[in-house]
Amino acid sequence: MIEEKYMSRALQLARGGEGRVAPNPMVGAVVVARGRIIGEGYHRTFGGPHAEVNAIASVKDKDKDLLRESTIYVTLEPCSHYGKTPPCAKLIIDTGIPHVVVGAPDPNPLVAGRGVRMMREAGINVTENVLKEECIGINRRFMTAHTCGRPWILLKWAQSSDGYMAGYDDGGNPVGVKFSNPLSTVWMHRERGNVEAIMVGSNTRRIDNPRLDVRHWSGRNPRVVDCGSDMDCNKLVENLKKEGVTSLMVEGGPTLLRSFIAAGLYDEIRVEESPLKILRGLKSPVIPEDVYPVEREFCRGNTITVYRKK
Repeated sequence: MIEEKYMSRALQLARGGEGRVAPNPMVGAVVVARGRIIGEGYHRTFGGPHAEVNAIASVKDKDKDLLRESTIYVTLEPCSHYGKTPPCAKLIIDTGIPHVVVGAPDPNPLVAGRGVRMMREAGINVTENVLKEECIGINRRFMTAHTCGRPWILLKWAQSSDGYMAGYDDGGNPVGVKFSNPLSTVWMHRERGNVEAIMVGSNTRRIDNPRLDVRHWSGRNPRVVDCGSDMDCNKLVENLKKEGVTSLMVEGGPTLLRSFIAAGLYDEIRVEESPLKILRGLKSPVIPEDVYPVEREFCRGNTITVYRKK
């Protein structure tokens, strides 16, 4: 279908905002007239112009007259409220674009159908839900935050092939083990760049002293959240929600991870397994039964598996 063709391009553009737009969603837009793309854009950075604004602004002067017979394809419902930028739905109306194709609805209560309604009331033909699942998928963090009322949560750990996250020294004290390789470390830093906050337990801080930044990838460093041995997962998550955090990565250690699993507070789990064997040490958490593998990658001898909640 022609609509899916141009929405696929909008999705491709949307990913250009990865690691730079949170807590806003990644959004792409394509303007088409007479069978050709005359403008395209994406949301580049938090607080900056939205995808629709950039796409319309990219239309060359010689093509401006075509806007009144064009179609704009947008991966997410255009906003209808004044925030850091004016409403994109109003911009589309004022520009005179007669047809809008939307990928996914925006669950943000400030939008939630109002953008589509505003455009339809202005006489614009709006087509909804084109490649809906794909458009929801690239913004699963944003979608979860607004539909579940809490941050999207990723549990992440690395382990040996015999299921340990750390070893023991001769005195029986936990010692860190390097499971990741240089390439898988880059991949991990990319994941860090996609979340707003990252959490570790006090033991992990003491044993590994991780930097928890994205030094091997471009993007913003996540905010680091520390928690002590008396942590209450539900309370921690509730506090982050109140602070407007929409995505959280929990990096460990095993006690903290098990606490989140016991509380049912996870959307995805990412496990990197090294071929190393430790034989004794801190055991990794058990993968819960309510998740299923959605992705498996091999990285220089390591296996990275991503599980998603059913």
